[in-house]
Amino acid sequence: MPSETSVPMHATEQPQLEPFLKWAGGKRWLCRKYPGIFPPSFERYVEPFLGSGAVFFHLSPSRALLSDVNTALVETYIAMRRSPVNIHRLVKTHGINHSAEHYYKIRAHIPSTAAEKAARFIYLNWACWNGLYRENQRGEFNVPKGTKENIVLAGDDFSRTARLLRQAVLFSGDFETTLDRVTESDFVFIDPPYTVKHNANGFIKYNQAIFSWNDQRRLRAAVGRAAKRGARILVTNADHATVGQLYRGLGVKFTLAARRLRRCNAPRRQPGSFTN
Repeated sequence: MPSETSVPMHATEQPQLEPFLKWAGGKRWLCRKYPGIFPPSFERYVEPFLGSGAVFFHLSPSRALLSDVNTALVETYIAMRRSPVNIHRLVKTHGINHSAEHYYKIRAHIPSTAAEKAARFIYLNWACWNGLYRENQRGEFNVPKGTKENIVLAGDDFSRTARLLRQAVLFSGDFETTLDRVTESDFVFIDPPYTVKHNANGFIKYNQAIFSWNDQRRLRAAVGRAAKRGARILVTNADHATVGQLYRGLGVKFTLAARRLRRCNAPRRQPGSFTN
């Protein structure tokens, strides 16, 4: 078996690489408050619900398998690793021209090149309300303009981001496809939508798709298969009785609070986690 690559848990000579997107339910807080929750070494990092990739950027692994059901999101990552300088220039131009008129003009128009599409995605992500991603029935992004005015942050380092992304395999697809490719040398971070069984109609919107309670059951089964193959897995999920029952017998459950670890009977609003 190839030797594992050590993943530093502390500050290095370079500043911590941050996500270039913001995402509802993102895990920057988890990386800040609980950096020791991740294994110190592994051969490959795997994440099937990529979103803003907060944990990926925090760990900065030498190898990764990254996926998401949101095709536009994945295409943005792929374009970023190919054309970071061009995308940064385009996003900076959007920032200079940022206004309500500019926002809705860009939202209504989909450009032709991959770099322009990625710049549009990043600009709308930072300029829209709370970084939400939502589409109408025609598949059109329809989140209104938010209050943010600084679109290109001082810490943006697209070239360094691109170098890290070149070490990853990226594709758009169902989480089960990704998890069935997991091997014993992988560390898998799984942060699905927090669907619980009592949700109205049993589902919530996740990007363009619907993440249902049945999807939660499929996820649990896929996690179980990956665990049997020896992978190290960390799953975050709602701290709800139905989720706890679903994952019963698989790994160890613990509850994360805003400031400290708590016992499993912590307030239900806190995200629960399972690790094997």
